[in-house]
Amino acid sequence: MVAFARGIQRDFTRFIMEYRFAVDEVLTKVTVLREEFLYLQQYNPIEHVSSRVKSPESILRKVVRKGVEPTLPAIRENITDIAGVRITCSFIADTYRLLEALTSQTDVRVVEIKDYIAHPKPNGYKSLHAIIEIPVFLSTGPVPVIVEVQIRTIAMDFWASLEHKIFYKYDGEVPEHLVEELTEAAGTAGEMDRRMEQLHTHVRGPARPTDLVAGTVPDIDEDLLRQLWALFPGGGHYHRP
Repeated sequence: MVAFARGIQRDFTRFIMEYRFAVDEVLTKVTVLREEFLYLQQYNPIEHVSSRVKSPESILRKVVRKGVEPTLPAIRENITDIAGVRITCSFIADTYRLLEALTSQTDVRVVEIKDYIAHPKPNGYKSLHAIIEIPVFLSTGPVPVIVEVQIRTIAMDFWASLEHKIFYKYDGEVPEHLVEELTEAAGTAGEMDRRMEQLHTHVRGPARPTDLVAGTVPDIDEDLLRQLWALFPGGGHYHRP
């Protein structure tokens, strides 16, 4: 038993480290996307980002609860929420836009996507869930690591936070009248999301991801432009990449 416990503690040190690095990789990707949106369009669809990695004790409790073999390969395969990143967006359209931008990257392998916005849970819960696999490059080589990404609006996040607190307080045995009120509140939050997005679209117009907003391109010296122009016989033509 002592040898087993020591082995678990030793192996989990490296195991958890890989998931922490994977979270860092996803956060870097999100930061790059946020900066791109700000620089090219002067608009940031990302309101807030948070992350977490389950503690060894929490992972092992889930191993026992699910009856998973207590080996690292089995845990890696059967428990997909060890590392988590939650992204809160301004509007519903932003959640899908960000999901597409993140999951279309060549080093991201999509394991599973659950669209709880289009198909909410019976209690009214809404969010986009993406289970993705990304490589973490260590001194011994790349290691594929699973990360769960949740993307939701501010209203969805507020509702989910409230629902979690209520279920925690009642230890899962929530009175029926509170369940009904939560479900009704989810509908109200959804209606607010739709109305706010209509207002946003009315003010800004439909999103055009490839367009640059006027004023975002830095000025280039006119003499330098003339010199560049002279390098091409007959004026030449600039081709966009």
